[in-house]
Amino acid sequence: MLKELESRFRQAAPAVDFCSMRFFRCRDESVSVRQLVPEPVRCSDDAGVMITVMHGGGLGYGATSDLSASGLASAADQAVLWAKRSAGASVVDFSKVAMPHPVDDYEGPNEQPWESVSLADKFDLLLSLSKQLKTDDKIVDWSAGMWHKDIETLYLTADGGRVYQRFHMTAPQMRATANNGGDSQTRNLGGFNYAQQGGLEVLDRYHMRQAAPRIAQEALDLLAAPNCPAGTMGLVLAPDQMVLQIHESIGHPLELDRILGDERNYAGTSFVTLDMLGSFRYGSDLLNITFDPTLPEQLASYGYDDEGAKAEKQYLIKGGILQRALGGTVSQARTALPGVSNARAHTWNRPPIDRMANLNLEPGESSFDEMVAQVSRGVYMQTVNCWSIDDSRNKFQFGCEWGRLIEDGKLTTLVKNPNYRDISAKFWRSLKAIGSPETVEVMGTPNCGKGEPNQGMIVGHSSPACLFENVDVFGGV
Repeated sequence: MLKELESRFRQAAPAVDFCSMRFFRCRDESVSVRQLVPEPVRCSDDAGVMITVMHGGGLGYGATSDLSASGLASAADQAVLWAKRSAGASVVDFSKVAMPHPVDDYEGPNEQPWESVSLADKFDLLLSLSKQLKTDDKIVDWSAGMWHKDIETLYLTADGGRVYQRFHMTAPQMRATANNGGDSQTRNLGGFNYAQQGGLEVLDRYHMRQAAPRIAQEALDLLAAPNCPAGTMGLVLAPDQMVLQIHESIGHPLELDRILGDERNYAGTSFVTLDMLGSFRYGSDLLNITFDPTLPEQLASYGYDDEGAKAEKQYLIKGGILQRALGGTVSQARTALPGVSNARAHTWNRPPIDRMANLNLEPGESSFDEMVAQVSRGVYMQTVNCWSIDDSRNKFQFGCEWGRLIEDGKLTTLVKNPNYRDISAKFWRSLKAIGSPETVEVMGTPNCGKGEPNQGMIVGHSSPACLFENVDVFGGV
Protein backbone atom coordinates (compact mmCIF):
# COMPACT_ATOMS: atom_id res chain seq x y z
CA MET A 1 0.00 0.00 0.00
CA LEU A 2 2.81 2.43 0.84
CA LYS A 3 4.51 1.82 -2.50
CA GLU A 4 1.28 2.63 -4.29
CA LEU A 5 0.78 5.69 -2.10
CA GLU A 6 4.28 6.90 -2.95
CA SER A 7 3.60 6.47 -6.66
CA ARG A 8 0.36 8.45 -6.37
CA PHE A 9 2.10 11.29 -4.55
CA ARG A 10 4.87 11.58 -7.09
CA GLN A 11 2.24 11.83 -9.83
CA ALA A 12 0.17 14.39 -7.88
CA ALA A 13 3.07 16.56 -6.66
CA PRO A 14 2.74 20.03 -8.25
CA ALA A 15 5.56 21.99 -9.85
CA VAL A 16 6.41 24.23 -6.89
CA ASP A 17 9.48 25.29 -4.90
CA PHE A 18 8.95 22.51 -2.36
CA CYS A 19 6.36 19.78 -1.84
CA SER A 20 6.19 16.99 0.72
CA MET A 21 3.68 14.36 1.81
CA ARG A 22 3.47 12.92 5.31
CA PHE A 23 1.47 9.69 5.70
CA PHE A 24 0.48 8.91 9.28
CA ARG A 25 -1.33 5.86 10.64
CA CYS A 26 -2.03 5.30 14.34
CA ARG A 27 -3.57 2.20 15.88
CA ASP A 28 -4.10 2.22 19.63
CA GLU A 29 -5.82 0.13 22.24
CA SER A 30 -6.52 0.69 25.92
CA VAL A 31 -7.54 -2.07 28.33
CA SER A 32 -8.56 -1.45 31.94
CA VAL A 33 -10.27 -2.94 34.98
CA ARG A 34 -11.86 -0.70 37.62
CA GLN A 35 -13.10 -2.06 40.94
CA LEU A 36 -12.87 -5.63 39.59
CA VAL A 37 -15.08 -4.73 36.60
CA PRO A 38 -13.55 -4.92 33.08
CA GLU A 39 -14.17 -1.66 31.27
CA PRO A 40 -14.97 -1.44 27.55
CA VAL A 41 -11.89 -1.78 25.37
CA ARG A 42 -11.04 1.50 23.67
CA CYS A 43 -9.41 1.16 20.29
CA SER A 44 -8.94 3.24 17.16
CA ASP A 45 -7.31 3.04 13.75
CA ASP A 46 -6.76 6.35 11.98
CA ALA A 47 -4.83 7.09 8.79
CA GLY A 48 -4.38 9.95 6.37
CA VAL A 49 -1.89 12.23 4.66
CA MET A 50 -0.88 15.87 4.74
CA ILE A 51 0.65 17.54 1.71
CA THR A 52 2.80 20.61 2.32
CA VAL A 53 3.64 23.16 -0.38
CA MET A 54 6.09 26.06 -0.22
CA HIS A 55 5.99 28.34 -3.22
CA GLY A 56 6.71 31.97 -3.93
CA GLY A 57 7.41 32.59 -0.26
CA GLY A 58 4.07 31.18 0.86
CA LEU A 59 3.07 28.00 2.72
CA GLY A 60 0.01 25.81 2.30
CA TYR A 61 -1.33 22.52 3.62
CA GLY A 62 -3.85 20.03 2.31
CA ALA A 63 -4.87 17.03 4.44
CA THR A 64 -7.09 14.08 3.56
CA SER A 65 -7.99 10.54 4.61
CA ASP A 66 -8.81 9.77 0.97
CA LEU A 67 -5.64 7.99 -0.13
CA SER A 68 -6.74 7.53 -3.73
CA ALA A 69 -5.00 9.31 -6.59
CA SER A 70 -7.85 11.81 -6.81
CA GLY A 71 -7.77 12.36 -3.02
CA LEU A 72 -4.06 13.20 -3.08
CA ALA A 73 -4.49 15.44 -6.10
CA SER A 74 -7.27 17.36 -4.34
CA ALA A 75 -5.10 17.80 -1.21
CA ALA A 76 -2.20 19.01 -3.35
CA ASP A 77 -4.46 21.56 -5.08
CA GLN A 78 -5.60 22.84 -1.69
CA ALA A 79 -2.01 23.16 -0.48
CA VAL A 80 -1.04 25.12 -3.62
CA LEU A 81 -4.04 27.43 -3.18
CA TRP A 82 -3.10 28.27 0.40
CA ALA A 83 0.57 28.75 -0.51
CA LYS A 84 -0.46 31.31 -3.12
CA ARG A 85 -2.80 33.08 -0.68
CA SER A 86 -0.15 33.27 2.06
CA ALA A 87 2.69 34.44 -0.21
CA GLY A 88 3.75 37.89 0.91
CA ALA A 89 1.35 37.85 3.83
CA SER A 90 3.19 35.54 6.26
CA VAL A 91 5.61 36.33 9.08
CA VAL A 92 7.99 33.89 7.36
CA ASP A 93 9.36 34.09 3.83
CA PHE A 94 9.27 30.39 3.09
CA SER A 95 11.39 30.81 -0.04
CA LYS A 96 14.34 31.21 2.35
CA VAL A 97 13.68 27.93 4.20
CA ALA A 98 15.90 25.07 3.02
CA MET A 99 13.92 21.90 3.68
CA PRO A 100 15.76 18.56 4.05
CA HIS A 101 15.07 15.57 1.80
CA PRO A 102 16.47 12.52 3.64
CA VAL A 103 16.30 8.86 2.61
CA ASP A 104 16.22 6.35 5.48
CA ASP A 105 14.16 3.92 7.63
CA TYR A 106 13.70 3.77 11.40
CA GLU A 107 11.84 1.42 13.77
CA GLY A 108 11.69 1.51 17.55
CA PRO A 109 12.04 -1.53 19.85
CA ASN A 110 9.29 -4.14 20.15
CA GLU A 111 10.57 -7.21 22.00
CA GLN A 112 7.18 -8.63 23.03
CA PRO A 113 4.55 -7.40 20.57
CA TRP A 114 1.22 -6.24 21.97
CA GLU A 115 -0.58 -8.73 19.71
CA SER A 116 1.42 -11.68 21.11
CA VAL A 117 -0.82 -11.80 24.21
CA SER A 118 -4.56 -12.29 23.81
CA LEU A 119 -7.09 -9.75 25.01
CA ALA A 120 -8.40 -12.32 27.50
CA ASP A 121 -4.94 -12.77 29.01
CA LYS A 122 -4.50 -9.01 29.29
CA PHE A 123 -7.76 -8.77 31.23
CA ASP A 124 -6.72 -11.70 33.44
CA LEU A 125 -3.54 -9.83 34.41
CA LEU A 126 -5.45 -6.63 35.16
CA LEU A 127 -8.11 -8.48 37.18
CA SER A 128 -5.35 -10.10 39.24
CA LEU A 129 -3.75 -6.72 39.91
CA SER A 130 -7.13 -5.18 40.71
CA LYS A 131 -7.74 -7.83 43.36
CA GLN A 132 -4.34 -7.07 44.89
CA LEU A 133 -5.24 -3.38 45.12
CA LYS A 134 -8.39 -4.00 47.20
CA THR A 135 -6.60 -4.79 50.43
CA ASP A 136 -8.83 -2.88 52.86
CA ASP A 137 -12.35 -1.50 53.13
CA LYS A 138 -10.82 1.98 53.13
CA ILE A 139 -9.70 1.45 49.51
CA VAL A 140 -12.76 3.00 47.83
CA ASP A 141 -11.58 3.23 44.24
CA TRP A 142 -8.91 1.28 42.40
CA SER A 143 -7.98 0.42 38.84
CA ALA A 144 -5.33 -1.17 36.65
CA GLY A 145 -4.85 -0.72 32.95
CA MET A 146 -2.50 -0.64 30.01
CA TRP A 147 -2.32 1.34 26.80
CA HIS A 148 -0.57 0.60 23.55
CA LYS A 149 0.01 2.68 20.43
CA ASP A 150 1.45 1.64 17.07
CA ILE A 151 2.40 4.53 14.75
CA GLU A 152 3.54 4.19 11.14
CA THR A 153 4.73 7.18 9.09
CA LEU A 154 6.07 7.80 5.60
CA TYR A 155 7.61 11.16 4.74
CA LEU A 156 8.17 11.93 1.06
CA THR A 157 9.49 14.98 -0.76
CA ALA A 158 8.95 15.64 -4.44
CA ASP A 159 12.72 15.86 -4.96
CA GLY A 160 13.35 12.28 -3.82
CA GLY A 161 13.22 12.30 -0.03
CA ARG A 162 11.77 9.19 1.60
CA VAL A 163 11.73 8.25 5.31
CA TYR A 164 9.68 5.35 6.68
CA GLN A 165 9.33 5.11 10.48
CA ARG A 166 7.43 2.85 12.87
CA PHE A 167 6.98 3.18 16.62
CA HIS A 168 5.52 0.88 19.29
CA MET A 169 4.55 2.47 22.63
CA THR A 170 3.21 0.95 25.84
CA ALA A 171 2.16 2.37 29.20
CA PRO A 172 1.02 0.62 32.42
CA GLN A 173 -1.46 2.36 34.69
CA MET A 174 -2.44 1.63 38.29
CA ARG A 175 -4.21 3.65 40.96
CA ALA A 176 -5.64 3.21 44.46
CA THR A 177 -7.67 5.76 46.42
CA ALA A 178 -8.18 5.37 50.16
CA ASN A 179 -10.77 7.28 52.18
CA ASN A 180 -11.36 7.91 55.86
CA GLY A 181 -14.14 10.37 56.67
CA GLY A 182 -13.40 13.62 54.85
CA ASP A 183 -9.91 12.63 53.75
CA SER A 184 -9.06 10.84 50.51
CA GLN A 185 -5.54 9.95 49.40
CA THR A 186 -4.46 8.48 46.06
CA ARG A 187 -1.34 6.69 44.91
CA ASN A 188 -0.55 6.17 41.24
CA LEU A 189 2.04 4.03 39.51
CA GLY A 190 4.46 6.72 38.33
CA GLY A 191 1.82 9.43 38.26
CA PHE A 192 0.78 8.36 34.73
CA ASN A 193 4.31 9.18 33.55
CA TYR A 194 5.31 5.55 33.04
CA ALA A 195 5.44 5.12 29.26
CA GLN A 196 8.18 3.95 26.92
CA GLN A 197 8.69 2.64 23.42
CA GLY A 198 8.37 -1.12 23.21
CA GLY A 199 5.81 -3.87 23.54
CA LEU A 200 4.61 -5.67 26.65
CA GLU A 201 8.17 -5.79 27.97
CA VAL A 202 7.56 -2.18 29.10
CA LEU A 203 5.25 -3.49 31.85
CA ASP A 204 8.17 -5.36 33.38
CA ARG A 205 10.55 -2.40 33.05
CA TYR A 206 8.21 -0.57 35.43
CA HIS A 207 7.62 -3.63 37.67
CA MET A 208 3.87 -3.39 37.14
CA ARG A 209 3.16 -6.98 38.18
CA GLN A 210 4.70 -6.44 41.63
CA ALA A 211 3.45 -2.90 42.36
CA ALA A 212 -0.18 -3.36 43.44
CA PRO A 213 0.35 -4.21 47.15
CA ARG A 214 2.74 -1.26 47.55
CA ILE A 215 0.40 1.19 45.81
CA ALA A 216 -2.53 0.15 48.02
CA GLN A 217 -0.54 0.25 51.26
CA GLU A 218 0.89 3.68 50.51
CA ALA A 219 -2.60 5.09 49.89
CA LEU A 220 -3.69 3.71 53.26
CA ASP A 221 -0.56 5.00 55.02
CA LEU A 222 -1.21 8.52 53.75
CA LEU A 223 -4.59 8.61 55.51
CA ALA A 224 -2.88 8.40 58.88
CA ALA A 225 -0.01 10.75 57.99
CA PRO A 226 0.16 14.40 59.14
CA ASN A 227 0.09 17.23 56.64
CA CYS A 228 3.35 18.42 55.18
CA PRO A 229 4.80 21.30 57.23
CA ALA A 230 5.36 24.75 55.74
CA GLY A 231 8.55 26.73 55.48
CA THR A 232 11.68 27.39 53.45
CA MET A 233 13.69 24.19 53.42
CA GLY A 234 15.56 21.58 51.40
CA LEU A 235 13.66 19.61 48.79
CA VAL A 236 14.54 16.25 47.27
CA LEU A 237 12.42 15.32 44.25
CA ALA A 238 11.99 11.78 42.94
CA PRO A 239 12.35 11.22 39.18
CA ASP A 240 8.58 10.86 38.69
CA GLN A 241 8.18 14.45 39.92
CA MET A 242 11.31 15.76 38.26
CA VAL A 243 9.94 14.88 34.82
CA LEU A 244 7.02 17.26 35.33
CA GLN A 245 9.37 19.96 36.62
CA ILE A 246 11.54 19.61 33.52
CA HIS A 247 8.54 19.50 31.20
CA GLU A 248 6.79 22.59 32.53
CA SER A 249 9.61 24.93 33.57
CA ILE A 250 12.24 24.04 30.93
CA GLY A 251 10.54 22.25 28.04
CA HIS A 252 7.65 24.57 27.29
CA PRO A 253 9.49 27.87 27.87
CA LEU A 254 12.23 26.78 25.46
CA GLU A 255 9.88 25.96 22.55
CA LEU A 256 10.88 28.56 19.99
CA ASP A 257 7.40 29.25 18.62
CA ARG A 258 6.31 30.20 22.13
CA ILE A 259 9.32 32.51 22.50
CA LEU A 260 8.32 34.13 19.20
CA GLY A 261 4.76 34.62 20.46
CA ASP A 262 3.00 32.16 18.13
CA GLU A 263 1.24 30.40 21.03
CA ARG A 264 0.34 33.53 22.97
CA ASN A 265 -3.43 33.34 22.63
CA TYR A 266 -3.69 29.64 23.56
CA ALA A 267 -0.81 27.87 25.27
CA GLY A 268 0.91 31.07 26.39
CA THR A 269 4.31 32.66 25.90
CA SER A 270 7.66 32.24 27.63
CA PHE A 271 9.76 34.20 30.09
CA VAL A 272 12.71 33.31 27.83
CA THR A 273 13.69 35.84 25.14
CA LEU A 274 15.94 35.38 22.11
CA ASP A 275 18.74 37.51 23.57
CA MET A 276 19.09 35.06 26.47
CA LEU A 277 20.36 32.27 24.20
CA GLY A 278 24.04 31.63 24.81
CA SER A 279 24.35 33.68 28.00
CA PHE A 280 21.38 33.33 30.39
CA ARG A 281 22.02 31.48 33.64
CA TYR A 282 19.06 29.14 33.75
CA GLY A 283 20.27 27.05 36.67
CA SER A 284 23.24 26.12 38.83
CA ASP A 285 26.46 24.82 37.32
CA LEU A 286 25.11 21.28 37.78
CA LEU A 287 22.22 21.75 35.34
CA ASN A 288 22.70 19.97 32.00
CA ILE A 289 19.58 19.48 29.89
CA THR A 290 19.67 17.62 26.59
CA PHE A 291 17.26 17.20 23.73
CA ASP A 292 17.82 13.58 22.72
CA PRO A 293 15.44 11.74 20.36
CA THR A 294 18.06 9.03 19.71
CA LEU A 295 17.45 6.77 22.76
CA PRO A 296 15.48 3.78 21.42
CA GLU A 297 13.36 2.98 24.47
CA GLN A 298 12.37 6.56 25.28
CA LEU A 299 8.83 7.55 24.32
CA ALA A 300 9.58 10.36 21.85
CA SER A 301 12.56 8.83 20.05
CA TYR A 302 12.69 8.83 16.25
CA GLY A 303 15.08 8.91 13.34
CA TYR A 304 13.74 12.11 11.73
CA ASP A 305 11.23 14.75 12.72
CA ASP A 306 8.09 15.47 10.69
CA GLU A 307 9.90 17.94 8.44
CA GLY A 308 12.68 15.49 7.63
CA ALA A 309 15.36 16.82 9.98
CA LYS A 310 17.66 14.10 11.32
CA ALA A 311 17.35 13.32 15.03
CA GLU A 312 20.44 14.42 16.96
CA LYS A 313 21.31 14.93 20.60
CA GLN A 314 21.84 18.59 21.51
CA TYR A 315 22.52 20.41 24.75
CA LEU A 316 19.86 23.00 25.54
CA ILE A 317 21.41 23.98 28.87
CA LYS A 318 25.04 23.21 29.72
CA GLY A 319 26.68 24.05 33.00
CA GLY A 320 23.55 26.01 33.87
CA ILE A 321 23.82 28.32 30.80
CA LEU A 322 21.08 28.37 28.17
CA GLN A 323 22.56 27.22 24.84
CA ARG A 324 19.70 26.89 22.35
CA ALA A 325 15.94 26.72 22.03
CA LEU A 326 13.59 23.99 20.82
CA GLY A 327 13.11 25.23 17.27
CA GLY A 328 12.65 23.11 14.13
CA THR A 329 13.74 23.87 10.57
CA VAL A 330 11.28 26.72 9.95
CA SER A 331 11.88 28.42 13.30
CA GLN A 332 15.63 28.18 12.79
CA ALA A 333 15.34 29.89 9.40
CA ARG A 334 13.05 32.49 10.89
CA THR A 335 15.44 33.48 13.68
CA ALA A 336 18.83 32.58 12.15
CA LEU A 337 19.50 30.69 15.38
CA PRO A 338 20.45 27.04 15.95
CA GLY A 339 17.71 24.68 17.07
CA VAL A 340 16.91 20.98 17.11
CA SER A 341 15.01 18.36 15.10
CA ASN A 342 11.69 18.86 16.88
CA ALA A 343 9.08 19.89 14.29
CA ARG A 344 6.35 17.36 15.08
CA ALA A 345 2.66 16.77 14.47
CA HIS A 346 0.49 14.39 16.47
CA THR A 347 -1.56 13.12 13.52
CA TRP A 348 -2.06 13.40 9.76
CA ASN A 349 -4.35 16.46 9.77
CA ARG A 350 -2.10 18.67 11.90
CA PRO A 351 0.99 20.60 10.74
CA PRO A 352 4.35 20.12 12.48
CA ILE A 353 5.09 22.71 15.15
CA ASP A 354 7.92 23.18 17.65
CA ARG A 355 7.51 20.47 20.29
CA MET A 356 9.83 19.06 22.89
CA ALA A 357 10.60 15.38 22.26
CA ASN A 358 12.89 13.61 24.76
CA LEU A 359 14.04 16.29 27.17
CA ASN A 360 16.44 14.83 29.71
CA LEU A 361 18.36 15.95 32.77
CA GLU A 362 21.83 14.44 32.56
CA PRO A 363 22.74 12.49 35.72
CA GLY A 364 25.24 13.66 38.31
CA GLU A 365 27.38 11.88 40.87
CA SER A 366 25.40 11.83 44.14
CA SER A 367 23.70 8.77 45.52
CA PHE A 368 20.20 9.20 46.92
CA ASP A 369 21.49 8.72 50.48
CA GLU A 370 24.20 11.34 49.92
CA MET A 371 21.63 13.90 48.82
CA VAL A 372 19.40 13.21 51.82
CA ALA A 373 22.41 13.46 54.13
CA GLN A 374 22.98 17.08 53.02
CA VAL A 375 19.55 18.20 54.29
CA SER A 376 19.11 19.26 57.91
CA ARG A 377 15.41 20.10 57.42
CA GLY A 378 13.42 19.31 54.31
CA VAL A 379 11.00 17.02 52.47
CA TYR A 380 11.37 14.22 49.94
CA MET A 381 8.48 14.24 47.43
CA GLN A 382 7.25 11.66 44.94
CA THR A 383 4.68 11.58 42.14
CA VAL A 384 2.81 14.60 40.80
CA ASN A 385 -0.69 15.18 42.14
CA CYS A 386 -1.58 18.65 40.86
CA TRP A 387 0.19 21.59 39.28
CA SER A 388 -0.17 25.17 38.14
CA ILE A 389 2.19 27.41 36.17
CA ASP A 390 1.62 30.84 34.68
CA ASP A 391 1.28 31.62 30.96
CA SER A 392 4.96 32.53 30.61
CA ARG A 393 6.07 29.32 32.37
CA ASN A 394 7.67 31.28 35.16
CA LYS A 395 5.83 31.15 38.49
CA PHE A 396 4.69 27.64 39.44
CA GLN A 397 3.13 25.60 42.20
CA PHE A 398 3.32 21.79 42.23
CA GLY A 399 1.74 19.26 44.55
CA CYS A 400 2.81 15.65 45.10
CA GLU A 401 1.13 12.49 46.37
CA TRP A 402 3.80 11.30 48.79
CA GLY A 403 6.24 13.00 51.14
CA ARG A 404 8.81 12.07 53.75
CA LEU A 405 10.35 14.55 56.16
CA ILE A 406 14.12 14.85 56.12
CA GLU A 407 15.55 15.67 59.55
CA ASP A 408 19.26 15.89 60.28
CA GLY A 409 20.15 14.05 57.11
CA LYS A 410 17.69 11.18 57.52
CA LEU A 411 14.27 10.27 56.09
CA THR A 412 11.76 10.27 58.94
CA THR A 413 7.98 10.90 59.11
CA LEU A 414 5.60 10.21 56.23
CA VAL A 415 3.59 13.36 55.31
CA LYS A 416 0.65 13.89 52.97
CA ASN A 417 -0.32 16.72 50.63
CA PRO A 418 3.26 18.00 50.10
CA ASN A 419 3.53 21.06 47.85
CA TYR A 420 6.23 23.48 46.73
CA ARG A 421 6.33 26.72 44.74
CA ASP A 422 8.97 28.93 43.15
CA ILE A 423 10.03 30.83 40.02
CA SER A 424 11.55 28.75 37.22
CA ALA A 425 15.10 30.13 36.89
CA LYS A 426 15.37 30.85 40.62
CA PHE A 427 14.37 27.28 41.34
CA TRP A 428 16.88 25.73 38.94
CA ARG A 429 19.63 27.95 40.33
CA SER A 430 18.93 26.38 43.73
CA LEU A 431 19.85 22.93 42.35
CA LYS A 432 22.39 21.64 44.86
CA ALA A 433 22.95 18.00 43.89
CA ILE A 434 21.98 15.63 41.08
CA GLY A 435 21.55 11.92 41.49
CA SER A 436 23.87 9.38 39.91
CA PRO A 437 22.79 7.15 36.98
CA GLU A 438 21.47 4.61 39.48
CA THR A 439 18.69 7.05 40.44
CA VAL A 440 17.57 7.75 36.84
CA GLU A 441 14.13 6.76 35.56
CA VAL A 442 12.98 6.94 31.93
CA MET A 443 9.39 8.10 31.54
CA GLY A 444 7.02 9.71 29.09
CA THR A 445 3.83 11.70 28.66
CA PRO A 446 1.41 10.64 25.89
CA ASN A 447 -0.82 13.71 25.73
CA CYS A 448 0.99 17.06 26.05
CA GLY A 449 -1.40 19.65 24.63
CA LYS A 450 -0.42 22.63 22.51
CA GLY A 451 -1.24 24.26 19.19
CA GLU A 452 -4.34 25.54 17.40
CA PRO A 453 -6.07 23.33 16.47
CA ASN A 454 -4.94 21.36 19.50
CA GLN A 455 -2.34 18.60 19.30
CA GLY A 456 -1.86 16.01 22.05
CA MET A 457 1.80 15.17 21.58
CA ILE A 458 3.92 12.31 22.88
CA VAL A 459 6.99 13.50 24.82
CA GLY A 460 9.67 11.73 26.82
CA HIS A 461 11.76 12.62 29.85
CA SER A 462 14.42 10.95 31.92
CA SER A 463 15.79 12.29 35.15
CA PRO A 464 17.67 11.33 38.29
CA ALA A 465 16.51 12.36 41.74
CA CYS A 466 17.61 15.90 42.64
CA LEU A 467 18.23 18.09 45.67
CA PHE A 468 17.21 21.77 45.80
CA GLU A 469 17.86 24.19 48.65
CA ASN A 470 15.80 27.00 50.17
CA VAL A 471 12.49 26.09 48.52
CA ASP A 472 9.08 27.30 49.72
CA VAL A 473 7.33 24.11 50.88
CA PHE A 474 3.81 23.89 52.28
CA GLY A 475 1.05 21.40 53.08
CA GLY A 476 -2.43 21.00 51.65
CA VAL A 477 -5.79 20.48 53.31
